[in-house]
Amino acid sequence: MKTKLYHGDLDAEEMAVTLANFFNRGGLTAQSSVRGETAYVRITTREARGSGGRTSLAVALAQRGERVEASVGEQSMLGLAGSLGASALLAWLNPLNLLGRLDDIAADIENLTLEDQVWKLLDRMAANGGASTQLARRLQRMACSYCNTANAVGAGRCVACGAPLGDVQPSGCPQCGFVVLAGEKQCPNCGQKLR
Repeated sequence: MKTKLYHGDLDAEEMAVTLANFFNRGGLTAQSSVRGETAYVRITTREARGSGGRTSLAVALAQRGERVEASVGEQSMLGLAGSLGASALLAWLNPLNLLGRLDDIAADIENLTLEDQVWKLLDRMAANGGASTQLARRLQRMACSYCNTANAVGAGRCVACGAPLGDVQPSGCPQCGFVVLAGEKQCPNCGQKLR
């Protein structure tokens, strides 16, 4: 399960409804539901679909104060693999059989990228809402250990007393938005290599 944090003014329920509306088209169907502070979206292929294999994907959007934690589960690929395998077998028996399976192959290839499509839509919704995977404004301050005055992250000295602020200052992972410390070489949440 992959997870990203979006910091800013976002609503998990609205994001879930938008996801469901976007993917409730063509050969796909999507349903959203809310339990507590978490909204869920289930995307599957339609039952009476005429082409392509079956697949499904689940998305959880949890409201965590000023951020939304988006988690996308593993996509079910067995139906797609079976459909592509059948196309390959028929093509091996008679290459002209591919002409009758073009719609199946196109649908399968489109559905192979379903997880990427979900992440792109979530990123677009976050950007349109003014949010990002960067730290929220209120997390971009750190307290001086001597006088307890708030200072901007990255400042070398305290604005009130002039004391050094040290070299352990938080930042956000550019991939998932998780708060990481200055000395960490990779994000503890997603494994992204850091500068």
